[in-house]
Amino acid sequence: MHEFQNIWVYLSASPLLHLTLTLTAFVLASIIYKKARLNPLLNPVLLSVIAIVVILYGTDTSYATYFEGAQFVHFLLGPATVALAVPLYRQFDRVRKSVLAILASLISGAVTAAVSAIAIAWILGAQTVSIVSLAPKSVTAPVAMSISDQLGGLPSLTAVMVILTGITGAMLGPVMLNLLRVRDWSARGMAMGTASHGIGTARALQVNEVAGAFSGLAMGLNALATAILLPLIWHYLL
Repeated sequence: MHEFQNIWVYLSASPLLHLTLTLTAFVLASIIYKKARLNPLLNPVLLSVIAIVVILYGTDTSYATYFEGAQFVHFLLGPATVALAVPLYRQFDRVRKSVLAILASLISGAVTAAVSAIAIAWILGAQTVSIVSLAPKSVTAPVAMSISDQLGGLPSLTAVMVILTGITGAMLGPVMLNLLRVRDWSARGMAMGTASHGIGTARALQVNEVAGAFSGLAMGLNALATAILLPLIWHYLL
């Protein structure tokens, strides 16, 4: 056991270890996901996060040390987000014909996501700082953390809730849409992108290109809408 700890201390000094750990965890989780016929409850993001947390906790590795390697993956989030413009470009005509429906869906979704989070947290007796931290949970993490910080929330708590919201949306979103008999792929994409940002968009892209395109559009527009509407909602409630 002592020898293993010495080996781990030696290996953990290299950022490539945690980069390899991240990629390996996700690849294995993706294999399990495909073997389970894309079962939403076995979302690869959820499985890989659990695996990495267990390993870091078991080896007493700090997040700062882990991020020295994981930052390479983090850097690729920018190009990956920009790449969402490709399926959106392919569906440009469909988007152009649905402008009014998109705007209605976006505004109602952004307001519902923020107000419902605030209302539930308030009913459960959460403190003000916690309530404002939960409000932007359906927005992509960098924007949500900035909104939370500007309104006096805790960006770290917001980041956790954003990730949980994304994973939950990717897992249960398709199930709920099926139960509600929403068949149109553009509508399904708008719902996934508005409610569960990037992780939901990744799930939508796996299922259908049209859904993925509309989900990517909804994710970007929802970030803008929430950045504008949430401060107004919060000011009105105060």
